[in-house]
Amino acid sequence: MQMSMKKSKSIDLTSGPILKTLSELALPIMASSLLGTAYNITDMAWIGLLGSKAVAGVGVGGMYVWLSQGLVALPRMGGQVNTAQSCGRKDYKEARSYAASALQMTILFGLLFSAASIIFLDPLIGFFNLTDPEAYSSARSYMLITCGLIIFSFLNLTLTGLFTAQGDSRSPLMANFLGLVGNMLLDPLLILGIGPFPRLETAGAAIATVTAQFLVFAVLVFRIFTSGLETNVLRELHLFSRFPGKFYKNIFRIGFPTAIQSMLYCMISMVLTRMVSAFGAAAIAVQRVGGQIESVSWNTADGFASALNAFTAQNFGAKKYDRIRQGYRISFGILTIWGLIITAAFVLLPRPISGLFFHDPESLGISVNYLIIIGFCEAFMAIELMTIGALSGLGMTKLCSIISIILTGARIPLAMLLTHAGMGLNGIWWALSLTSIVKGIIFTLTFPADQPNEIKLNTDRKTPRGYRSLIRQVTVSRGVLLFYLKDSSDTSDHFLDTFCSEYKQKYRKYHKQNYYIGDLCCYTCGKCVNSCSHSDKYQTDS
Repeated sequence: MQMSMKKSKSIDLTSGPILKTLSELALPIMASSLLGTAYNITDMAWIGLLGSKAVAGVGVGGMYVWLSQGLVALPRMGGQVNTAQSCGRKDYKEARSYAASALQMTILFGLLFSAASIIFLDPLIGFFNLTDPEAYSSARSYMLITCGLIIFSFLNLTLTGLFTAQGDSRSPLMANFLGLVGNMLLDPLLILGIGPFPRLETAGAAIATVTAQFLVFAVLVFRIFTSGLETNVLRELHLFSRFPGKFYKNIFRIGFPTAIQSMLYCMISMVLTRMVSAFGAAAIAVQRVGGQIESVSWNTADGFASALNAFTAQNFGAKKYDRIRQGYRISFGILTIWGLIITAAFVLLPRPISGLFFHDPESLGISVNYLIIIGFCEAFMAIELMTIGALSGLGMTKLCSIISIILTGARIPLAMLLTHAGMGLNGIWWALSLTSIVKGIIFTLTFPADQPNEIKLNTDRKTPRGYRSLIRQVTVSRGVLLFYLKDSSDTSDHFLDTFCSEYKQKYRKYHKQNYYIGDLCCYTCGKCVNSCSHSDKYQTDS
């Protein structure tokens, strides 16, 4: 058959050399992320020819595009994690249901966000107090087009997550590359009005971006039907079917904390942008362009985090916990080196980098200070994103969100303190850098990488319904009951009653805190319970 002639295969994340497996998955994702960065940098390079006021306007309009990415993070992250865990368990029917449910939620959110953006366009732009008419007009035209047609961006993000969940990162790379080519060709034609094309300026940049996003979507859909993956969960989706409530609930449970984190992060950045606006249009332009320059670092780290997320989720579904820890350690070393390289570039070469985007002395001077200050946090930021990806693959999105929201929110009072302490605009940049350093340290200490015998996952502590998502297994080691709760409303008390009172009371706390633990050592031989010669004796099937 024609399909059998295809050589494209998904990457099995649960077996094989870890570095090779992670590299095969991560490199295309990182390349896709760099292409996304190239999108934005290309836009800014051409818009920069229109002046700092146009850049400031696009920067303001782009803030709401960024805000929208937080909303779509719910179905994207929830869909990717649940689909990847189902693939790890080889339950492809369940994986298809999660993928279809995630796409349904994506379409709904995209339509709602577009409608809200169009209806409340002027009040949303007015939040930033743009007093310059040219900057305001640029923001309005850019936001109207990009946010009004945000559906293609939403679908691309969720589809990329679902492709990654099943071990295919090459298809999104191909799609994003073709989209970048389209964007690079259209930008000068529509922004500057070359040849028969009209000079549309910022509106032209928006049209070029949306057209490129549509091209990416078309290529991804094409790859669904032509990729030849051995198990392509996206090919036979029942997109218009209504699935049992558990699929939507599990997507929401995993994705909601990430969505809240992302949207609050953007809102905090909006408040900081409003503070920056007090220093003039040049400061806003530097913040916007500087963020795009920095995205070379964090988009790459986020791309690697996405690969580690799928790797962790699949191996978690396959109960290969030691493989998860090894994958994290390898990723930690790679991202640390990458972050240090970016730090060296920003700190040692700020003027040549800034000179690619700014030509007036005021903007150039502000940009140099921005890159030097931000440069010190790049390695910590890369580690933060990577660890969030790994923890999210375990389902620990709530913990990630709590840490990120608290420390990101601290940027506002810290920026106010440093600004009024005489540091001026640089005080805002230092607030960004210092909080990123602290987040990187805390997330490093949070991941259970140094626990050789157990992995703990904290799920919903408030409702028994959160128990239903746990894997069906009861593990007994050294006379101690360690449990995976059944896929039902039953609690663990049924299992606790079968063991002696000494351990019943001691380990009941795991039920009350809703932890589940695996990979403890067998009392008899010291090997992993799930793989030792005594597994029949020490493992009971629920």
